[in-house]
Amino acid sequence: MIIKSYLFIFLGAVISCSTIKSDVYQISSVGLIRKHHDVTTIEIDVKYEDGILGLNEFSHVVVCYWLHKNDNQDKREILQVYPRGDLQNPLCGVFATRSPVRPNLIGLSICKILSIEENIIQIDTIDAYDGSPVIDLKPYIPDIDSEENVQLPEWVYR
Repeated sequence: MIIKSYLFIFLGAVISCSTIKSDVYQISSVGLIRKHHDVTTIEIDVKYEDGILGLNEFSHVVVCYWLHKNDNQDKREILQVYPRGDLQNPLCGVFATRSPVRPNLIGLSICKILSIEENIIQIDTIDAYDGSPVIDLKPYIPDIDSEENVQLPEWVYR
């Protein structure tokens, strides 16, 4: 498997102990999304296989991946869209949508784990293309990853 790197644009600051500042960061994939017929897998590069130890004890995984088919400078500069491409919805900033066009093309999905064998994680489904680079995995933990009393705009329910 070929590990690719992607440019990650600095959008803002989080206050921390670090004094290092940069406008561009480089991130590398740890694996790839694979879709063959009705089977969807995450193929972890063998270099990172040790990192999935214990993941088989979870039913779901949070997958962060790169929206590589949208990666061009023009799409990275789009900051406002109509959610879901529907002109009936109000114009929104990309940070208020799940649009695939944005300054940093990070996709995020919660997926059901069907099986794990060596470096291959079979999942139920994911909103990503075959070959999408996986940039991180995290176990889904409801107490941490779910919130109560959330507020959503009307267009979400349409």
